[in-house]
Amino acid sequence: MLHNEIIFSRNDPCLGRFAVRPLYPDADAELLHGWVTHPKAAFWMMQDADVAAVAYEYRKISEHPHHEAFIGLHEGRPAFLVERYDPARVELVGLYEHQEGDVGMHFLCAPTDTPVHGFTLAVITTVMELLFADPANRRVVAEPDTVNTAVHALNAAVGFEVAGKITKPEKEALLSFCTRDQFLTSGATLCCIPPGGDPPYPHETPGRQEQAEQTAQGESR
Repeated sequence: MLHNEIIFSRNDPCLGRFAVRPLYPDADAELLHGWVTHPKAAFWMMQDADVAAVAYEYRKISEHPHHEAFIGLHEGRPAFLVERYDPARVELVGLYEHQEGDVGMHFLCAPTDTPVHGFTLAVITTVMELLFADPANRRVVAEPDTVNTAVHALNAAVGFEVAGKITKPEKEALLSFCTRDQFLTSGATLCCIPPGGDPPYPHETPGRQEQAEQTAQGESR
């Protein structure tokens, strides 16, 4: 078991190196427990889980043929969680019109007492680049809770467009799509805080982005 096995990495122009490694359910359970039970991770819907329940949940994901989980690193330190799934077989079965090349994702940033401006946007950009690194993936599908407005803003910043509301067993969700071209033309990969201090985030006013950075912890599951 190699905890330094990097499957993807990118250098952010402002915040440095981001990388992704496989998630190991038993070894990572205690780390993940602190993330998924944090008050700001309420949309992850694991607030009452203990360490054993977290390990069990991610063991199921690791054994699933159409669902995967990863640990994201920032400058070598664990900083976010990523899930990748086939929406035709997981989460959205029968709830939308599937297209060839669709891939679903969830992400969750680790809680912190010292938030860095632009960090969450850099994380979702890393997740999108990870997904589109596979040429078979043509469109990313997201289904955040309709009331998770902070994540709606982040999704819009990387090119997602809302298709409409859908009803899932656990929530009302905002079905959203982002094609490879939409992501590339969003400018998210170029986001940075310029020396002049001009608003650096595409499609967002500073107020909406500030709200997203303060409250967003990831897609609900």
